[in-house]
Amino acid sequence: MNKKYVNGVKELEKKYILQTYKRQEAVFTRAKDKYVWDETGRRYLDFFTGISVCNLGHSPESVVRAIRKQSEKLIHVSNHYYTRLQAELSRMLVEKSFGAGKVFLSNSGAEANECAIKIARKHGNNKGAFEVISFNNSFHGRTMAALSATGQKKFHKYFNPFLKGFRFADFNDIDSVKKLVTPKTCGIIIEPVQGEGGVYAADKKFLQGLRSLCDKHKLLLIFDEIQCGLGRTGKLFAYRYFGVKPDVITLAKSIASGLPLGVTLVNEKYSGVLQYGDHGSTFGGCLVSCAAAIETLSLLDSRKVLANVVKTGRYLESRLSGLKRKYPCIIKEIRGLGLMLGLELNIDGAKIVEECLHKGLIINCTQGKTLRFLPPFTINKKDVDSAVGILDGIFGKINN
Repeated sequence: MNKKYVNGVKELEKKYILQTYKRQEAVFTRAKDKYVWDETGRRYLDFFTGISVCNLGHSPESVVRAIRKQSEKLIHVSNHYYTRLQAELSRMLVEKSFGAGKVFLSNSGAEANECAIKIARKHGNNKGAFEVISFNNSFHGRTMAALSATGQKKFHKYFNPFLKGFRFADFNDIDSVKKLVTPKTCGIIIEPVQGEGGVYAADKKFLQGLRSLCDKHKLLLIFDEIQCGLGRTGKLFAYRYFGVKPDVITLAKSIASGLPLGVTLVNEKYSGVLQYGDHGSTFGGCLVSCAAAIETLSLLDSRKVLANVVKTGRYLESRLSGLKRKYPCIIKEIRGLGLMLGLELNIDGAKIVEECLHKGLIINCTQGKTLRFLPPFTINKKDVDSAVGILDGIFGKINN
């Protein structure tokens, strides 16, 4: 990579943008399908997809056409008026999930979770309940309520006091949840697969236990599927993988193939909790994003797409397992589902990510030592072999 190009942008970024991101040494200018190109024209294989945003690959042609067509017609009107695209997208989402229920459209995952928390609290207010149980190692967003529900202390620095009423249980430990349930509890929020927390999948029996607990105490069960939903596990919704239905599902990231859109899906039982004036958003349900989301959902309807997630996900896991056997001193564990996998190391992962970038592979590290793989659903075995080959070369040098 050419330092001249990178340094010029770095100087501008440092001078004019708040320094809240630790960026990698690359300036990307275009992308298509599973590849991204930098300013020098160098091509990279993308196994991160913008944190599971471009799940169908970068700029799918039919999605781009839908965006262009809608942007030429109407980009924005207030939510004081009806628009067909919002209604059509909401119908698709409900029919593909709960079968009956309603949707609130926002701009991001954090906002989708904010809405879900408000639904749980308003429902709980009928009996004076306001506490939401979340989980250690969870991540639900950067706004104050979503951050208050996030079970990682590193995200809590400097922003006290947080919202009251959030309690944290241990992931996959039903007894730790039961101990926290009181008459003040109104809901439970959980990621079926913790992404930012290190790619940990929930146990089916644990989620079944949460469902039973919520039914017993009339609590809302919220599944944050912002990262693990919409095909990432091999099922359109992650809850289908586990066979446990929540009351609320939150979606964002990949729903519009790269455009901002948040979704709060509420089943029929709780779809009347929020009423006129309880919630709103100026840009929520942006029409261009809705057009992209409708086409994205249509593409995800293909059995071939989700079948490839399962097939290629298994192959990627098997190749990573081969690396684990080859480098047992470096690799500790492999976790995840479908094309959402984590490779926990015994060494610093950030340096591995940097080396991969130098060699033309984009991956991510979370929790310091876990390499996170979120490739597009369009990859094949050859792409997996290329990615694993790069990792093999890097680990081989470390091992010598």
